[in-house]
Amino acid sequence: MRAAYRLQLGPGLGFADATELVPYLAGLGVSHVYLSPCLQARPGSAHGYDVVDPTRISEDLGGEGAFRVLAAAAHEHGLGVVMDIVPNHMATDDANRFWADETLRAKFFDWDPETGAYRRFFDIDDLAGVRQEDPEVFAATHAKVLALVAEGLVDGLRIDHPDGLADPAEYLARLREHGVGHVWVEKILESEERLPDWPVEGTVGYEFLADVQALWVDPAGEEVLDAMWRELDPTPWEEVRDAAKLEQARTTFAPDVARIGPGATPEAVASLPVYRTYVRPGVTPSPGDRAIAGDLLDHDPGWVTRFQQTTPPVMAKGVEDTAFYRYLRLLALNEVGGDPGRFSIAPQRFHARNAERAERFPRGLLVTQTHDTKRSGDVRARIGALAGMAAEWREHVARWREINATLKPPDAREEYAIYQTLVGAWPIAPERMEAYLEKFLREAKRTSNWIEPDLDHEGRVKAFCRALYDHAPFRESFDPFAARVAAAAHPAILGQTLLKLTCPGVADIYQGDELESLSLVDPDNRRPVDWAERRRLLGSDEEPDKLFLIRTALAVRARHEEAFAGPYAPEDAGPAAVAFRRGEVWVGVRLQGTQPLEPPAGHADAFGGRFGDGLILAEPI
Repeated sequence: MRAAYRLQLGPGLGFADATELVPYLAGLGVSHVYLSPCLQARPGSAHGYDVVDPTRISEDLGGEGAFRVLAAAAHEHGLGVVMDIVPNHMATDDANRFWADETLRAKFFDWDPETGAYRRFFDIDDLAGVRQEDPEVFAATHAKVLALVAEGLVDGLRIDHPDGLADPAEYLARLREHGVGHVWVEKILESEERLPDWPVEGTVGYEFLADVQALWVDPAGEEVLDAMWRELDPTPWEEVRDAAKLEQARTTFAPDVARIGPGATPEAVASLPVYRTYVRPGVTPSPGDRAIAGDLLDHDPGWVTRFQQTTPPVMAKGVEDTAFYRYLRLLALNEVGGDPGRFSIAPQRFHARNAERAERFPRGLLVTQTHDTKRSGDVRARIGALAGMAAEWREHVARWREINATLKPPDAREEYAIYQTLVGAWPIAPERMEAYLEKFLREAKRTSNWIEPDLDHEGRVKAFCRALYDHAPFRESFDPFAARVAAAAHPAILGQTLLKLTCPGVADIYQGDELESLSLVDPDNRRPVDWAERRRLLGSDEEPDKLFLIRTALAVRARHEEAFAGPYAPEDAGPAAVAFRRGEVWVGVRLQGTQPLEPPAGHADAFGGRFGDGLILAEPI
């Protein structure tokens, strides 16, 4: 496996549309088409995660016949098919016979007929948790997918939110027993957490995203950026994080905490430093789980299971969807699987993490952008570049606050977030910024929220942001600075892309990300892709840098499959570069400075010197 290309199916991109893209994807050089959920969801679903019938391929996307045509076209072009599935939950909809029939509901869902309470997916009332621990439920909800795998139409599965399942290890073992050989789990790992020894290829790659991003955050800028943020909010990240988790446990998830049973408290549910423990019924807790949760694991097995299923939503909504919108020191670090308290990472640590991936999960996915990221890799690279020009950034922000005071700026923290976002995503239409800011304010839950939005405050924030577009004194300062940031970030964008394509694992290319991608959080990152433009540019004389790099690097991987399936051998290139070998192939990426990188003797740069001496992919001559 070389790389998977993620397609977000939905209105405007059905199976027939995806089939038309297969030749382009084969020309790009990926090895797998990676499909968002394909089972029957609610009519008009924009994402497919609200399944109403897991026994049928989505009619809205074209039906099973069209899916089979897509799979056949992919295989004819030498591409495999990976499908995203959602075992944890289904929609609470009359169209879902497993929910509409109360007898089936009691069998298939974590639902109490006496109280009507049920396990939700996060805080979404119309998505209910499924009892995959029941073999009959598993069989009924997986019959179609397993048949597609057995027939060879689907080559691998992505498992959405395995942490919601009663027993993830048992579930994944059952998939393996039913012949699913390639499985990736959407497991969010904290910075020093390790994936359990599950029968999977690995995670979907968020831990790699956090590491590769941090490589390009210049540690020299930490003191300045720290001081800038402390002037606005002196609260340490750890306190912001813990307070947000507890707040969510006490409010949004109060019914879910109560559902666990006597002895469950918001404080206990919010106390874990990771998403969850993995205690199995009848099995003694591991020393690691015991160290994390202590005597909470001594309750009866049902209590422990419900507790373990409740801590992940509290972590996700408390950290990713609240604290990440409150602690704004450097937004590039506020990403799924990331730790905003960790400013940067040294090459030696990056090498150590890669070595572990190569040993434990050599076919895990590697990402820089997904449908769930808070911003695209290109936007993060630009914001991350501010660390390398921290003093200048401080001067510009001070200047902007002064010249924009007449525009009646919002809360100072929100103003700072606007400046970072504009620098990262520029040029961006004001309508997109306004939509982003509405979500930003409601997720932060400081001055507005989803339940009782403060529309007046939101309007003032949007009005301030829109006024910036026409404010000449601001634009005269902002535009040239944003251009300099974009230029400074360009090597980082290319370097992160090359590492994703060459480090141990399988690169995951999110739809459209082979060209410049300046996307913010969903739904902004699910905008239509200009496929005609990408087809036109692929292999042409006008081929942009990132597209050329991806196509060339994937061709190198295809020529050296054994090398990239083998060991990872890091080389010492100093504190400002990353270099390593994959068999006979040599990779060198400069992080900062101007010191030239030199490939080994007898090697030639596959890029033909296009990127100079700071980005090299060298093959034997």
